[in-house]
Amino acid sequence: SSGINAEYGPDSVRKAQATSSIHLSQDAFNSVCNDANAKGSVLTVAKIAGIQAAKQTSSLIPLCHPVNLSNVDIIFDVRSDSRSIAAVCTASCTGKTGVEMEALVGASVATLTVYDMCKAVDRSAVIRETRLLLKTGGTKQKDSAADLAAVP
Repeated sequence: SSGINAEYGPDSVRKAQATSSIHLSQDAFNSVCNDANAKGSVLTVAKIAGIQAAKQTSSLIPLCHPVNLSNVDIIFDVRSDSRSIAAVCTASCTGKTGVEMEALVGASVATLTVYDMCKAVDRSAVIRETRLLLKTGGTKQKDSAADLAAVP
């Protein structure tokens, strides 16, 4: 049978970073920046949601191996000039398989949470680019966005 096998090979320190961004109306953007959203602190809730999601990745994505994350964090890049917020999720572990899916899921769910909390104010919010920024460890290491862009 053809399955997915992650039992061979040495453990190594794995790290991945991913981003996902959302563009908001001026009213929604202001409500996030001023902690004036009726549902509460948008970025605090989004951070918690993204971290929880990263920890549950193997339950959400079929055939994705469970990973014992040693660290997961989310920071936000808030840009008033474009009324956009990028969630940047960094995940790491020591193991036989990478953590890029955990980073991607964390960033995505953080951005989805911003959307959910702002939808009453802004039905035109757009979630944009979601992508891997960094992957280290293992045999297919990509240390930068340029390296990742070069992958066919």
